[in-house]
Amino acid sequence: MKEHSAGRTDGELEDIEVELFVRALQARHGYDFSQYAPASLKRRVQQLVHAHGTGTISALTGRLLHEADFLTTVLEGLSVPVSEMFRDPEVFSALREQVLPLLASYPQINIWQAGCAHGQEVYSLAILLEEAGLYERTQIYATDFNPAALRHAQEGIYPAREAQLWSRNYLAAGGSHTLADYYSARYELLKLDSRLRRNVIFANHNLVTDEVFCEAHLVLCRNVLIYFSDPLQDRTLGLFRDSLVRGGFLCLGTRESLDFAPAAADFVPVDAGLRIYRLGAKAPRAG
Repeated sequence: MKEHSAGRTDGELEDIEVELFVRALQARHGYDFSQYAPASLKRRVQQLVHAHGTGTISALTGRLLHEADFLTTVLEGLSVPVSEMFRDPEVFSALREQVLPLLASYPQINIWQAGCAHGQEVYSLAILLEEAGLYERTQIYATDFNPAALRHAQEGIYPAREAQLWSRNYLAAGGSHTLADYYSARYELLKLDSRLRRNVIFANHNLVTDEVFCEAHLVLCRNVLIYFSDPLQDRTLGLFRDSLVRGGFLCLGTRESLDFAPAAADFVPVDAGLRIYRLGAKAPRAG
């Protein structure tokens, strides 16, 4: 590794560049990535440099500062909108069997899908609710900080090559029909039935800076916290706790956990292995 005159290595200089990039993104556009996991954030910034041929992170920062339209591209690169229908089907099976029967006791059900990315899990959830006979009295709030991802989610159009995997996931999750009942295919694309969107509200929400979004009976946020620093994970889990009604449910990604988080004391596991929890005594809201 090359060492520069001030005793800084290339890697150390890149770390400084990433820090300046993050400061520029917040000062110029109001998006705060300072609490994202450093290694993951640096990797995504480096991918942006490679994808746009800027050569250095400093040059990427220059484009971010001086090209207003470049923000959308940067946000797309920094977010991780990678998912699939019924991802981790055993989780959706547990929601179907252990959570939805309890939610059925409510006359109106509010669900917050935080970090919805391109919407595959939102539509998976809508199918679960449809098959459980609960969708008509459910409102799903699907949020993300990335406007481009939200537009993609609202369209509900995906590559047809995904259909085979998604169909397997659906059946493994206990699906009672065939997944093809919920989409039409044309020109190597599949479009999910618009009826799955009838009770979904897509909205911009930033888990880093925004507050409680709604009062929810179920919060799903899967494979988002792994990209956050420990303090930001704690903040986000507190946000979810404060969003839930007493007895409400929280579902995290299978690589995420409530362990060691301050909010853990307020939850009891429904299925700890699948990261499904239930809120006990309602914790007081901060401030």
